[in-house]
Amino acid sequence: MHEFDLHGDAAAVRDAGAASLLPAPGRSKEAGMTADDAKSSLARISAQHDLYLQLLELGQCDDIESFLEQAVRLVVRVTEARRGYLELYGDSDDQPGWWTAHDLKEPDIVKVRSMISRGIVAETLARGETLVTASALLDPRFRDRESVMINEIEAVLCAPIGADGSYGVLYLEGRSEPGMFSPRDRHAAELFVRHIAPVARRFVAEQSRSPDAGWMRDLRASLHLKGLVGQSSALAATLRHVALVAPLDVTVLLTGESGTGKSLLARVIHDNGPRASGPFVELNCGALPDTLIESELFGAMPGAHSTASRRIEGKVAAAENGTLFLDEVALLSATAQPKLLQLLQSKEYYPLGSATPVRANVRLIAATNVDLQQAVADRQFREDLYYRLHVLPVRVPSLAERRSDIPELAKHLAGDACRRNGLPVLPLSRNARRALEAATWPGNIRQLANVLEAAVIRAVADGAEQIEGRHLFPDDPPPAEIGDEHLSLQEATRRFQHDFVERVLEETDWNVVEAARRLDVARSRLYTLIRAFGFKRHR
Repeated sequence: MHEFDLHGDAAAVRDAGAASLLPAPGRSKEAGMTADDAKSSLARISAQHDLYLQLLELGQCDDIESFLEQAVRLVVRVTEARRGYLELYGDSDDQPGWWTAHDLKEPDIVKVRSMISRGIVAETLARGETLVTASALLDPRFRDRESVMINEIEAVLCAPIGADGSYGVLYLEGRSEPGMFSPRDRHAAELFVRHIAPVARRFVAEQSRSPDAGWMRDLRASLHLKGLVGQSSALAATLRHVALVAPLDVTVLLTGESGTGKSLLARVIHDNGPRASGPFVELNCGALPDTLIESELFGAMPGAHSTASRRIEGKVAAAENGTLFLDEVALLSATAQPKLLQLLQSKEYYPLGSATPVRANVRLIAATNVDLQQAVADRQFREDLYYRLHVLPVRVPSLAERRSDIPELAKHLAGDACRRNGLPVLPLSRNARRALEAATWPGNIRQLANVLEAAVIRAVADGAEQIEGRHLFPDDPPPAEIGDEHLSLQEATRRFQHDFVERVLEETDWNVVEAARRLDVARSRLYTLIRAFGFKRHR
């Protein structure tokens, strides 16, 4: 999260406000004004005053997502555009680091973004100045471009953010009324981009100064991280360990709570290791009864047990020259544990019913949500096997440690659920995002994914254009029923958080530093809760 020098931003906006009230270029200072001119001038001054106040409010956003969302909504309303798109660039990279859109569905956002390397946005960035066209379809500069023809783009106003578009670009398309964007619309858009540029610069600079942001950029550039979503410092710390262990052909133990994504991380280690071209075979040790786990793991000869009518190839054989991932390894049966130990020590194993050892060439990655040291102390797990597994442990953070990743994770998981079920991709409303950020997730990412998949189905059944809070938590009672004894634990916890945080804010007179200290949370976390619960300070 970020904090800004609002006094500096306020001064800049006030200075711009004074400058904008000077006579427009080409108009004589001495020229007289009719009554209609006076009314028009007063209306313009009033509208600009409102715009300045809202620009000031933008400077108070403490995270980049809220800033982008509020910014694009404001400029679309002021210019009466039908659609708007806003993106910011990180460091010197000319690819967008953050983006948002108003009244654009996900496929349309992709279409607009595809124009960055060509078309109208590219032209704006190349010229470093605002571009306005009444109809891109008729404009000789753009009419032959494929993206313009396919999307039948008419009126467009596109303005760079920062010198030569160094911080981003604003793209507005279509108007609520027929015709092109007026000089007044252009003036409002240029005023807008001029005054969001310093705030955008601070966001980008803050991201660049963050060591975790730097680590994430480097890690994503150097590792194959397919399906791994997030930018949080907790995830960055875990990926540093992954970058260390992945190239080594050694056993890895993944620890962490259930549902945190240990299977996905095991796949990342495999994909970035020396056996990436080999198979990745997964076995959940808790999903099979003790009588079958050995057969499933090591295979069995014909007649070795009642269901072995022919030779059964085990997971170890299937993972030859690749990686064997054993999830929930703490649940491995007492009879299978010594056989796994033998595999790790000698690289050999015996299929059930065989007296001849089989040589194995596999890498083992194991995962557990159990404290194995305690399991050893309780004589539930072999000590020698524990030390064989515990060569290079990697801890996977819980979702509570990755709260800043929830919006990005939710968008990814919701989109994935839509595609898997053959449903249209629906965005998450602001209300839904707040509800997700405020909720507790004891089941971590797995629970979040299940909630979002159910929400997608409910939203489509409702004919909704976006996922709302009611789709996520349909069983939540209205506020009047807060004392209902039938509340779920998650909802009761959320209601308690709401009341407790609100009371502390009131007791500290909204002194965020003091409130965060009393709540024993980071200020960024408190800001997230304030947004999630929709708290407003009553002056």
